[in-house]
Amino acid sequence: MDVIGGPHLTDLSPLIAAPGAHSLPYFDPAFPGRELILHAACPVGWNPDCPVVLIHHGVARNGRDYRDYWLAHADHGRMLAIALEFPEASFPEYLLYNFGNLHNKDGTPNPRERWTFGIGPRLFDSLLAQGITTTRKYGLFGHSAGGQYVHRMLSFGYRDHVAVAIAANAGTYAMPDRRIDWPWGLGATEVDSAALSALLRFPLTVMAGTEDTRTTGKFFPKGPRSLRQGPHRHARAHTYLATARLAAADHGLPLAWRLIDVPGVGHDGRRMSDAAAPIIAAALNTPLDR
Repeated sequence: MDVIGGPHLTDLSPLIAAPGAHSLPYFDPAFPGRELILHAACPVGWNPDCPVVLIHHGVARNGRDYRDYWLAHADHGRMLAIALEFPEASFPEYLLYNFGNLHNKDGTPNPRERWTFGIGPRLFDSLLAQGITTTRKYGLFGHSAGGQYVHRMLSFGYRDHVAVAIAANAGTYAMPDRRIDWPWGLGATEVDSAALSALLRFPLTVMAGTEDTRTTGKFFPKGPRSLRQGPHRHARAHTYLATARLAAADHGLPLAWRLIDVPGVGHDGRRMSDAAAPIIAAALNTPLDR
């Protein structure tokens, strides 16, 4: 695909050239030497009034698969679904993806403008600037490592244009507790009491497959601080919500979060996408969220 004006100004029009599946190399302005790939599902009858959902894959970096999981949902919900692929060659290992590039391997903190959590919001700004969409809000979905990325991204305030967000089957969580250090909590970060209160007031949905209890996989986090969150992913999702309830009570706030158990589903990106898509479509197609 053509990249107009160098790596900073990717022409996004090929994503909506016709209904169906499209893929496009993409360069974020903050990471001009690191190629991403946008995999889009353009709905039949697309027009700029159609809402947008950004999708974050798991550790396999298989954005194309996640786009394909959403093809039928894009048509049914009249959504432009874009799976952002973070190739291992460009964004190696978990620090640049799951943990947003807050720190280097030696623990050196990176400035906020180098956090990868800003990539999706900047992409949405480009979609608006290029007239791909005229809607002012977008949806977020992340599964597994993508679920880690999405909830941590939201924890640091990247919520300005987000109408609905679902983090599904994450392996670990940044608990909404400033007494637990990053990345298992929000301690030793810039999140203060006011920022934590704002996070608890945001309508985050956590999804957990009731059968996501396997602990023998290569990428399942097994360290002691991960295990404190629960023996498996399903339990850890419930710990995350329970911690949020305590934090909301401490702040005298009603908690805006919810947890949805998905019966009979394990660590399955397709089936969790199937469960999430109707919720996201309903939220994005509500007039107040457009």
